[in-house]
Amino acid sequence: MRIPEFLAEHHVAYETLLHPPAFSAQKRAKYLHVPGKQVVKAVLLHTPGGYILAVLPATLHIDTLALAPFLSGPITLASEEQIAKIFDDCEWGVVEPFGSLYGVPTILEASIDPESQIVFESHTHGAAVRMRCRDFETLERPRRLQFATV
Repeated sequence: MRIPEFLAEHHVAYETLLHPPAFSAQKRAKYLHVPGKQVVKAVLLHTPGGYILAVLPATLHIDTLALAPFLSGPITLASEEQIAKIFDDCEWGVVEPFGSLYGVPTILEASIDPESQIVFESHTHGAAVRMRCRDFETLERPRRLQFATV
């Protein structure tokens, strides 16, 4: 299911933002003229228990060593092929932040203000969605953890 339809179905306010194709969250921030900390990226991780989706600000990186104790062991980034298999209704390389739509649990970086606006990639590299983080949390129910570093 496409995110705009999912949000509309749940009566959640959002805005669709079209932009030139962006293959990174930082580039998306640049094209949309929004601060990098407002743009979030979704990263598919492989853990001993399966896949998990990490959502964090574009300006930060995942600290896999800090995250490992919470997820029962070593963590690696999923391969492009693994991403394509899970996000099979998206353009190659797109990772949407709603893991629940794909049967994948989601974690959210604890430093993101629940009242802030977040911007994230939709199903293509040329479309983004802006919505309140609190609404994202209400729908997705991610586990909040501190796992990002500069």
